[in-house]
Amino acid sequence: MASQGISRTELGAGRSHEGFLRHKRFRWLKIALGLSLLSLAAYILADVQPRPNGGSWLGYTLGTIGVLLILWLTLLGLRKRAMTRGRWSLKAWTSAHVYLGLSLVVVATLHTGFQFGWNVHTLAYALMILVILSGVYGISVYATLPRELSDNRAEMTKTQMIDAVHALDRQLQIAAQPLKREEAQIVLLSTEDDPFRGGLYRRLSGRYPKCGTARALAAMQAQAGQVSEAHADAIEAVVGLLERKLAALARIRRHLRLKAMLEVWLYVHVPVTFALIAALAAHIVSVFFYW
Repeated sequence: MASQGISRTELGAGRSHEGFLRHKRFRWLKIALGLSLLSLAAYILADVQPRPNGGSWLGYTLGTIGVLLILWLTLLGLRKRAMTRGRWSLKAWTSAHVYLGLSLVVVATLHTGFQFGWNVHTLAYALMILVILSGVYGISVYATLPRELSDNRAEMTKTQMIDAVHALDRQLQIAAQPLKREEAQIVLLSTEDDPFRGGLYRRLSGRYPKCGTARALAAMQAQAGQVSEAHADAIEAVVGLLERKLAALARIRRHLRLKAMLEVWLYVHVPVTFALIAALAAHIVSVFFYW
């Protein structure tokens, strides 16, 4: 499991002196590996008949450890609100969250005794795996994409990128005045483009097939070789501005795409975590009810 909305400062592996994954020389990785190996040794050495299962003493022990881990891991959402240093700094808590969350794969799988079926028990296990996988994705994007975001901005803020597009729109409105009415209308319509229009899928894909700027550029380029020399100068000026605007829009859209990739995992991680808690409660109640 990965953090629920952790700051980039904490997650920027390689961008600070010691990232959360390397915290205290991989202290929590070592603890998580120790827990996993201890669970595996108990699973192998325990004499559970007829075979290891969730209802045996070993199953209850591993299950209890797994439940306590899951409940503790969900507390990171509260812990991140308190920025403190020391043993339980946010960096330390995040490091433990990641590595102990990954150790759940071993602990919970051994708890099941590799017995799965169409029931609430397997549902809880499947939800846990989904939460962990979404967390792994979150770790990977927070470790790599912030640098790409910074490179894409080229030392420009989001507001400056938008202002650059608006400035080009104003220049296009002036440059379109010498054009024919139909041509000018196409250009002016392109100035009404909203770079933030479109849902999550549009931002993630980076595709904008109805882009007015792209349509206007194609139309002006098609007209370039079919007009008089005097009119060609006006077309050429508009084409140059449209190309600059399209490049500026591409930068903004890439910014939006990277931001969406940074945030989309939370749309899975957080709701599925709550679903996991509910399924886990049903799993525990059903076990003790039938036990």
